[in-house]
Amino acid sequence: MSRSSVVLRDATAADAPALAELWHDVLRRADPAEQEADLVTLIGRLDPQSERLVVAEYDGEVAGAVMLKATTATPLNLEPLVQAVSPHVLPAYRRRGVGRALVEAAVVFAEERGIGHVGSGALSASRDANRFLARLGLGPQAVLRAGPTATVRSRLDALKPTKSRARQISQVLAVRRSQRHRDAAPAPKG
Repeated sequence: MSRSSVVLRDATAADAPALAELWHDVLRRADPAEQEADLVTLIGRLDPQSERLVVAEYDGEVAGAVMLKATTATPLNLEPLVQAVSPHVLPAYRRRGVGRALVEAAVVFAEERGIGHVGSGALSASRDANRFLARLGLGPQAVLRAGPTATVRSRLDALKPTKSRARQISQVLAVRRSQRHRDAAPAPKG
């Protein structure tokens, strides 16, 4: 049984429907037509010096993709890094070398630019993807947490001290002081 090879190429606007299907879990929540339009916009504005959207084909069909971006480790850490953003492989094409080819594209992209680090991420719930990246030598560096602005605002507001909460804390502290004094007092002799 021969093994078909994976072919890598740059994405075109015609790939938008396939990419929207592939990345449905990481794109903004919108109807498929809006997601496709977002991807067409992204593909049209790529800077070839620092960005590349790579499509992996297997037997002529889109099997996976990854967005590559030459940037810095963080806005504060100016160490150069190639981000392999959302390397995804369609379930029907997993365990066929597609994911390895996508990560290799990131390594080649980094090597061509003299960049010494490659970083990537996977959804926290994707155990297989996280294990795959770990096997390739990508270790955890940070945990990105995100939440709706309204939720974060309500939680921040709930943590603000109020007069009643301050009074409650004062009462708790007074009770604790009383208990310490009572526990420290010598026991009555009987």
